[in-house]
Amino acid sequence: MRAGWYAMNDQEFEAVSNLAGNRRYAYAIKKIADWGIVWSLGADDGWVLAGDAEGSEVVPIWPHPQFAAACALGSWVGNAPRPIELAAWLEKWIPGMMRDQRRVAVFPTPTNKGIVVSATRLKDDLEAELSLIE
Repeated sequence: MRAGWYAMNDQEFEAVSNLAGNRRYAYAIKKIADWGIVWSLGADDGWVLAGDAEGSEVVPIWPHPQFAAACALGSWVGNAPRPIELAAWLEKWIPGMMRDQRRVAVFPTPTNKGIVVSATRLKDDLEAELSLIE
């Protein structure tokens, strides 16, 4: 696992952004595990949240700041990509989301809500990917 984020050209950005939701999910899990960073959007007053069809609060995450920045539209204007170390995500954020019954929107795009999963499923998928690279 490397700490930081990887360089991305416009062609890769467009190609990955246009993948089907399940393929973006798999890409996100791999890149987050590889680089050790989860990206979300936030500002001085906190992190952005969305809602799902069931009325649950949803925390959006991305594998790269460029994907997050592309979603800083509408009610999220004024928010910027902010990194979260993967260790902190797994040790603090996941338990907090489980406690608060929040779900996670993995890799939304400006035109797609992303794959919404439970914090438990995301934790399991990230830990499985981490076990492959350790």
